[in-house]
Amino acid sequence: MSQHSHNININERFEFTGGLRTTLLVMIIVGVVSMGATYLFGGDDSNIRFWTNFLHNTVFFTGIAFISMFLLAAKVLAYSGWHTVWKRLLEANAAFLYVGIVLMLFVFLGTVLGWHHMYHWAFPHIAELNPELDPYCFDRIIAGKSGFLSIGFYALATFGFVGIWALCAFLYRRLSMAEDREGDESYSQHKKMKVISAFFMPFAGFTSAAVIWQWIMSIDPHWYSTMYAWYTTASWLVSAVALLILTIVYLQSKGYFSYVTGEHLHDLGKYLFGFSVFWTYLWFSQFMLIWYANNGEETIYFDERMTNYPILFWGNLLLNFILPLLILMRNDTKRKYGTLVLVACITFFGHWMDFFQMVKPGALHSSHEFHKYEEKCLGGGHHGEDTKQLGDAHKDDHGHGHADDGHGHDDGHGHGAEAQGAAGHHGGGFQLGFHFPGFLEIGTFIGFLGLFLFVMFSTLARANLVPPNDPYLAESLHHHVGYGGGNMEEHGHH
Repeated sequence: MSQHSHNININERFEFTGGLRTTLLVMIIVGVVSMGATYLFGGDDSNIRFWTNFLHNTVFFTGIAFISMFLLAAKVLAYSGWHTVWKRLLEANAAFLYVGIVLMLFVFLGTVLGWHHMYHWAFPHIAELNPELDPYCFDRIIAGKSGFLSIGFYALATFGFVGIWALCAFLYRRLSMAEDREGDESYSQHKKMKVISAFFMPFAGFTSAAVIWQWIMSIDPHWYSTMYAWYTTASWLVSAVALLILTIVYLQSKGYFSYVTGEHLHDLGKYLFGFSVFWTYLWFSQFMLIWYANNGEETIYFDERMTNYPILFWGNLLLNFILPLLILMRNDTKRKYGTLVLVACITFFGHWMDFFQMVKPGALHSSHEFHKYEEKCLGGGHHGEDTKQLGDAHKDDHGHGHADDGHGHDDGHGHGAEAQGAAGHHGGGFQLGFHFPGFLEIGTFIGFLGLFLFVMFSTLARANLVPPNDPYLAESLHHHVGYGGGNMEEHGHH
């Protein structure tokens, strides 16, 4: 291995020091305290605020773990070599999939046992046409989607699909470790990694859409978008790249990863820039097509956010497109630690905010809807004049109302743009924790970030930072893109 070992320590290992461990544990404690404070003192909607904070952060960090494994698989199949010196970070990030499944178990139990009401489709009997109940209690749109929007499919996506992702990450990591220990002159371990990657990529590509639809898009069950899964995955991807940059810079400040050069970080900067533009392309395409169609069932998703959550809606574009575009457009800015760290911090937090605005408006609406539904439907049937009054009330609450024939709602069930935009179904005022993150949301974010980093650094410490027997190591060590403007070392950053 002498050809690989120039200027590097092949056996270099990350030491998970007591100081770092303590810092991350304090971050986790901050998160736990914030979650407890949210549940106890989070205002009139403390329950739904607690559960949306939990779901928001669980989905965000589990998605980063998923897309890290996806990047690993893509690079193996594409015969990529330049990433080899930092691929152990992707392996370590993917380890959070195991934790993500456990965290989603609580969301699943909460849905089944009625601890929260984030999902309108999970209201008891809402997809059942019962002549003994008021027509308000039957939702024809949800009933039409009940084959997919169901507890059974939610469980399959959460534990079946994500479980297979985690299994692939485990098998890939085991092969990578075996390659370190045993050598790989015949490349047998690497060939097995290709087999796992060849299975994982198409499987993950299809199943991730179903998982995203179940976990997030189904919070707004009357709305749908064929681009939503692409959009969400792109958000995960930018977040993962931003976290990679921040982690590498941190480790280099501690004396590790000296062989990760300005060339590698320059390419990661191009990833950050390029995928931020790709995310914006998906954002615009989804928005433009729905706006152009002017279909009330679809436009209400954006109308709700533009009207009642303007800071989140427009801030999303500012943080995740305009700032990265303006800062990283110049080639040399992608070679400077300061600008890379700045944009990585902006986009990481910005895409956390992106998931915030995906989850909060629909979940808050669903929670308020459940209180009406519980009163009108779960306490018994209504007939005659009472039925008409309840039907009129439902129409007033939601704009389009339901069909007069008593057989369910029209296609605009519960989501008339006029009512949601003007009537203010969220109580008509600004609510911290829903319209914008408060201290409790930031504290929860800090806790989840601490947990993610604890899992990542724990995994990172169990293997060499550089994979000594990877067949592409030499290519990675000599990675150079031929840019004539100098590199980070020349600017005195190393």
